[in-house]
Amino acid sequence: MNAPMDNRLAPWSREEFEAKLREKGQGYHIYHPFHVMMYEGKLSKEQLQCWVANRFYYQIGIPQKDAAILSNCPDKEIRKGWIVRITDHDGVDGNEGGIEAWIKLGQAVGLSRDDVTSLRMVSPGVRFAVDAYINFARQRPWQESVCSSLTELFAPHIHQQRISSWPAMYPWIKEEGLTYFKKRLTEARRDVEQGLGVTLEYFSQSREMQMRALDILQFKLDVLWVIADSIMLASTDIKTEGRDYLRQPVIRFD
Repeated sequence: MNAPMDNRLAPWSREEFEAKLREKGQGYHIYHPFHVMMYEGKLSKEQLQCWVANRFYYQIGIPQKDAAILSNCPDKEIRKGWIVRITDHDGVDGNEGGIEAWIKLGQAVGLSRDDVTSLRMVSPGVRFAVDAYINFARQRPWQESVCSSLTELFAPHIHQQRISSWPAMYPWIKEEGLTYFKKRLTEARRDVEQGLGVTLEYFSQSREMQMRALDILQFKLDVLWVIADSIMLASTDIKTEGRDYLRQPVIRFD
């Protein structure tokens, strides 16, 4: 009697798997209508300010995400490499990090430091998406959280795009506001090497695990897309049945 056939698919080769991860870049938020308008120089000053203020919530969430990965990771060598991501954003030894650079971007587009750091301009959708991402990193195995960071595969292009196009498209933005993007050009490429190495090694054990990695990366792409959706909604004049769209009323207690 013949043995039952194993219907499980063989895992892709390392090269095939990496190619499929990179193909996911077709869903990167650089293709979101809001980002397309940004690249084409079609955003108003107020819309750019809204984007910067809302994205700050994502920026301050990144080191929290990375700290969650470290807390779940028992591998000392991985931790030694990964911890640099936190100091990249928080700053260390007198060197300002990405968070401070983003605040200066806010000032370069006409916001005050308090406008940015108070978080009062952050929309509910952005808060929800960023918090979901941080909670994923806290709750899932560290290898899955590393995989979720792989949208950085596609980041250098969008950073270079802003460095190249903004001086012509938005000449009113002060030059020092581009520091964050210049920093990330080299940092993101270094981060990709580490995160991609972990993902290719861990998830290549089976086709099922490789598919899981693609789903995780899609989750992160969805987070970024929802952030862009929320910012576009918050910064665009919309009328419904003749009524202006208003931000959610917030009751504050001093």
